[in-house]
Amino acid sequence: MKNTILVLCAAVLMSACGSAVKLDNVPVEDKSGTSVSQQGADGSGSAVGKGGVTSVDVGKSGQQGAVPAGSRIVYFDYDSFIIKPEFQSIIEAQARFIKSDKNRRIAIEGHTDERGGREYNLALGQKRAEAVRGALGLLGVAEAQMEAVSFGKEKPAAQGSDEGAMAKNRRAEINYR
Repeated sequence: MKNTILVLCAAVLMSACGSAVKLDNVPVEDKSGTSVSQQGADGSGSAVGKGGVTSVDVGKSGQQGAVPAGSRIVYFDYDSFIIKPEFQSIIEAQARFIKSDKNRRIAIEGHTDERGGREYNLALGQKRAEAVRGALGLLGVAEAQMEAVSFGKEKPAAQGSDEGAMAKNRRAEINYR
């Protein structure tokens, strides 16, 4: 009887930790402009690409060796890992810079705000880093040049529990090694 109660309690606790956010589909588009589909666990393909990435002409980059001007941070909406269109120019500039030197290496660090459990935030941070990595890969950056890691909520950019601070913490940072 004790074992049955323990199993039921464990099942209730595990079900309370669930989330409706799908972390299996990375929101990117391939260079041809068509949506990329990924197989779900149930075998169904789901199209992704809302806010996807468009192709870049590397020949249009100004100074190939200069550090790209501007930000190396991509911000995300709450409970999301979809790259918003306003951050495409950052990703394109970083892709041109990384591709200009095959020895250049980056670490893409995924972060979340303080809401949610540790394990969930680590997974969401990883999906954010992987989304940026996938976008850079579609722009021609070699996989060997990139590493995606998650810090979850462990390294906040801003302290506080207001929406402004939490918005600054929902990010992926591109750091050069």
